[in-house]
Amino acid sequence: MNQKSKLERMFESGHFAVSGELGPPKSADLETVRHHAEDMRDYVEAYNITDNQTAIVRTSSIGVAANLIQMGLEPIVQMTCRDRNRICLQSDLLGAASFGVKNFLCLQGDHGIFGNESGTKNVFDLDSMQLINCAKKMRDDNVFIGGDELEHPLPNIFIGAVANPFADPFEYRALRLAKKVAAGAQFVQTQCIFDIDRFERWMEEVRKMGLHKKVKIMGGVTPIKSVGAARYMQNNVSGMIVPEELIQRIKGAEDRKKEGIKVAVETIQRLREIEGVAGVHVMAIAWEEMVPEIVDRSGLYPRPKVD
Repeated sequence: MNQKSKLERMFESGHFAVSGELGPPKSADLETVRHHAEDMRDYVEAYNITDNQTAIVRTSSIGVAANLIQMGLEPIVQMTCRDRNRICLQSDLLGAASFGVKNFLCLQGDHGIFGNESGTKNVFDLDSMQLINCAKKMRDDNVFIGGDELEHPLPNIFIGAVANPFADPFEYRALRLAKKVAAGAQFVQTQCIFDIDRFERWMEEVRKMGLHKKVKIMGGVTPIKSVGAARYMQNNVSGMIVPEELIQRIKGAEDRKKEGIKVAVETIQRLREIEGVAGVHVMAIAWEEMVPEIVDRSGLYPRPKVD
């Protein structure tokens, strides 16, 4: 049976969806990843598996996805354009789909100079919009980019993209999302939201264009673990806004970690009230054990069941 992914069915049911994120290790030992995945089992619909995040060599997203499927869990495989040409991108998509991956998140990928192999040769044969459209044509039209037909129809896949409401120029942010939707994106996960007011302004533009009715938008939420982590994101992560007042709030708290969790919960609760936001993607970077508490305290547990 060519059933849709659990994530897609959750959206179709009208429920507020939840996904979590897992970063593969710099080794072939997946014990920690499996442990975190098991802890989140009843709290998320699906797990993003990052693809050599920040251009640092790690276990492949597809390899980790295979392990999650063996555990009876649902992965979202991230695929970046940085490391693969169009042959490899299409081949990897087929390979992942062959053992049951249904959710794919198409990204441009961080430039290799930022990672631990600074001498690497970036590929970028396709950009993220072309990759989105490639996946759509493989699924809907049964054809590769070059025009050859697939020998057998592709199993049902759910195509995702990313969006950054915080990068400049702001007036192009909703237009860029519109292009990804036109290319075939069915769900979108956003950059970490710390400036909720700017996110709400972006959503106003999204609604004016009717995009919230065409794509499922998941707000990205990252709990702040320390003032140092907040400062790093504020000063070193391109396209991310961490308001100074938020940092001062964390700095002045008696227990900074607890305050960081509280901020994440407040953000999710506010996102749930914004028209057009269909879910939340929790990115608890190196703090995955806190995802169940965040989901629970946000009023999103227990998770609804879907057929």
